[in-house]
Amino acid sequence: MAVDIGGGTQDILLYDESKALENCIQMVLPSPTRLVAAKIARATSANKSLFLTGGVMGGGPSVRAVREHLARGLAVVATPKAALTIHDDPNRVEALGIRIGSEPPAGSEVVELHDVDLAMYKRLLDEVGEYLPAGFAVAVQDHGYSPYESNRVFRFRLWEQFMASGGKLNDLAYKDVPAALTRMQSVKETVPKALLMDTCGAAVLGALCDPRVKAAAHSSGVVIINIGNQHTFAAIVQGERILGLFEHHTNAVTQQKLVSYLERLLAGTLTNKEVFDDNGHGCVPPQEKIKPALTTVTGPRRSLLWGNDYYLAAPQGNMMLMGCFGLAAALKEQRQA
Repeated sequence: MAVDIGGGTQDILLYDESKALENCIQMVLPSPTRLVAAKIARATSANKSLFLTGGVMGGGPSVRAVREHLARGLAVVATPKAALTIHDDPNRVEALGIRIGSEPPAGSEVVELHDVDLAMYKRLLDEVGEYLPAGFAVAVQDHGYSPYESNRVFRFRLWEQFMASGGKLNDLAYKDVPAALTRMQSVKETVPKALLMDTCGAAVLGALCDPRVKAAAHSSGVVIINIGNQHTFAAIVQGERILGLFEHHTNAVTQQKLVSYLERLLAGTLTNKEVFDDNGHGCVPPQEKIKPALTTVTGPRRSLLWGNDYYLAAPQGNMMLMGCFGLAAALKEQRQA
């Protein structure tokens, strides 16, 4: 089962090599953070205290729901692990009014924080006569454990290290997750043998499953831009390597800005400071000017670049499962190695 967990949706592919891919079970569900936010909102409406348990998961909607709960004057208690979803610094968590502890308040609503809900997947598959598989590949966006500095700085430092080590696409998939990637570590606690990837890396590998994109990558290169619900990631790919990239927040970009960023990324004039100062994550420009054979756009917010002369990648005709295709490709690659 390949599970690509974003800010708006979780996209799921039950991959079976014995079937045509079009006949494999495919699902697009609300993201875990949105499902958790809905549970918290129900507790808020019922004027119940909240007890957060579980581990590190994606924030955004879930964290906003916790803040709204606190704003109503309702108590929130979180276990030390669950508190990391709010912030890596426990002092900042407590400054919001959240108490960190292991005992739920009397009569409180218990909400478990996790990105992978095996029980829910099993219920859905049971309804159609399928079994929950033993093998998993999961993509999440992990900013890394960063209690005392901007998580944008920390996350992009990881991308810079990846690029400095050669930018090899195969290095984006983890069987052994680095200790600093606490969100991925939390997924590993749920599915210990899972292959883990960052959602941006999974999208790049997924786009390369499109024959036209793959052909361009192995000629003069391709620019792949994934415009997600929360984050936008662009990479220059040549062969099996990423040569340059930038990452931003989708709600902070416009069509005009993205076109400008893409042009200047290729020219090598887009800077890390410019992207970071614009509330993005950063940029690693290529070492030399690139003239790609193709620029391809994917992601649920790809309409931001409609009207431009870009190719809309959709392997197997399903753009929403781009990350799942990338996860499946990474897992097959590792098994063949």
